[in-house]
Order: sequence, then C-alpha cells, then structure tokens
Amino acid sequence: MRRILIALISSVLALTLSACGAGFNASTRQVTQVTDGVESAITKDGNNIKLRNILVVETALGAGVLVGTLVNSNSDDDALLGVAINGQVATITGLNTVNENMPVTFEGASANAKAVVPVLGAKAGSHVQVTLFFARAGEITVQAIIRAAIDQYAGVSA
Repeated sequence: MRRILIALISSVLALTLSACGAGFNASTRQVTQVTDGVESAITKDGNNIKLRNILVVETALGAGVLVGTLVNSNSDDDALLGVAINGQVATITGLNTVNENMPVTFEGASANAKAVVPVLGAKAGSHVQVTLFFARAGEITVQAIIRAAIDQYAGVSA
C-alpha cells in the first residue's frame, strides 16, 4: 500500500511541477501579438511576400498614412501596383518594386515609400481594410488598426 501511495504522489508531483497538468489553456500556449500592426503573407503560386506591422495612422487633418514593411523572400521581383485604405485608392510615392530581401518600408527612419489617402473616413482605435495589389502575387487584404499621430507615430504626416 505504501508503494502505491508513493507512486501516486510522485505522479501527481511530476504532472504539476512539469506544467503538464495545465492542459490546452496553459499560459505558454496563449501567444499574443507584440505590435499594433497586423502581419500576413502571400505564399500561393510560388510567391513569398510578407507584410509586417501593417497599420494606418490618422493625421491631424484626417488623412490616412500606411505604416509597415513588405518583404519579398522570392528570387523573382514583384511590383506594388496599388494600395487601397478603407476603400480608397492611396497615392504611392517612392519605391514600388519589391526585390528579394530588400524591404519596402512605409514610414519610419528607414522609409523608402509612402502611401496616403487624403480623407481616411475612420477614427483612431477602429479597424479598416488595407488592400495591397501586386503585379505577380495578386492582392491581399488585412484588417489594420488606426492609430493617432501621437507618441511613436507623431512624426507620421501626409
């Protein structure tokens, strides 16, 4: 009887101390996004374009400015044909060719492109659709959060 009790206690301790008893709702399984922006990718038909930290900043005058990075991990270059924010076509300036491992960055210290809609039509804190159109990869739509042009986004302007 004593051996059975020791084996039972050892089993219970092993399960609880190794966190195996936490089940499917263990805190280590609850991974959360660490940025405000959304991430997505186009990986169909041999394409491999990644969208990183995509969000929209609402300026003081109500314009919408795209923030984020595009990365092409494919050896074939692609072209960014257009961007639509909240159903409106954005004006794109700067780099629009997405070369292999050469990021296209919208806003920030290393920005090499800009996409702006003059009237966003939504307020900070809500979400809007952002659609990017590529020559080879097609299109991708994400639901991006709108941030106000304060704090780390204070330098973002139309």
